[in-house]
Amino acid sequence: MAIKEPLSGFGCALAGLRLVLKPELRHFVLIPFLINLLVFSGLIWLGLTQFEGLMGWLLPAEGWFSYLRWLLWPLFALAAVLIVFYSFTAFANLIAAPFNALLAEKVEIHLTGRRPPQNGPLWKEALPSLLSELRKMLYFLLRAIPLLILFLIPGVNLAAPFLWLLFNAWFLALEYGGYPMGNHGIRFSDQLRRLKAQRLNSLGFGAGVTLLMLIPLLNFLAMPAAVAGATLLWVRSERD
Repeated sequence: MAIKEPLSGFGCALAGLRLVLKPELRHFVLIPFLINLLVFSGLIWLGLTQFEGLMGWLLPAEGWFSYLRWLLWPLFALAAVLIVFYSFTAFANLIAAPFNALLAEKVEIHLTGRRPPQNGPLWKEALPSLLSELRKMLYFLLRAIPLLILFLIPGVNLAAPFLWLLFNAWFLALEYGGYPMGNHGIRFSDQLRRLKAQRLNSLGFGAGVTLLMLIPLLNFLAMPAAVAGATLLWVRSERD
């Protein structure tokens, strides 16, 4: 069971990519896709112009662990990419929240044949979706800021990338798992409790979404694929 749970969550994240490519769901993907396209375009521009300077600041060549720089550089680079990426996507998810809720609804109808009970017209769902996103952003900031401070503490910063990657996987599960649960009237505190009850499943799902974000071209579909994968994970957990 300990191995099966994270693998199941990981598989749902990848299965979400197949779901959003189905003809009956493609047109609901358009707005989240366009928002994600703008986010990644900005991220690529920032990476090309600022990345080397950021790495020089995090891992100075004359630092006391400079002899480990070649080993730590890829790990710090990955952590930096995910930190900057989520700074961009936090705003993108705020804009896309009502459309992601709609996509989660359509995926659930596709999977089960039933409409979620809470969903009404898009304009009525916009405010609850935005408020939920703001709560997620507050949750993220209260935990991300202490983690980012760890990058500045010599010695401790060696563990910081691992802790950040773990937190990133957890938060992506919370971010995207909130859409199908929100469609059923489950609010943030209960969403958090349900995900904690399936922590390994949730971390596996977040790891799968992280992988999608790091693969060129596929990363443009990462946001809608994550919404679809989270809906699949929700449907399976409710069925079980």
